[in-house]
Amino acid sequence: MKSVIKIANMKSLEDVNSIREAISMNQGVIACQINKEKQEVNVVYDKYFLNEDKLIQCLEDLGYTVL
Repeated sequence: MKSVIKIANMKSLEDVNSIREAISMNQGVIACQINKEKQEVNVVYDKYFLNEDKLIQCLEDLGYTVL
């Protein structure tokens, strides 16, 4: 599966690193690409282990606003 998640308050390189680390900690993540300018996270994952709601919850737990 592939999901594109928009994040409203991703501003700095530190935010990008925090988001990448949090997403990669989930079992089933195959690839993650983050575009700071577009404020988008593209995630490819195995739907057997993970779903988009879990990814969004992971980001919201860090304090980011998912659109």
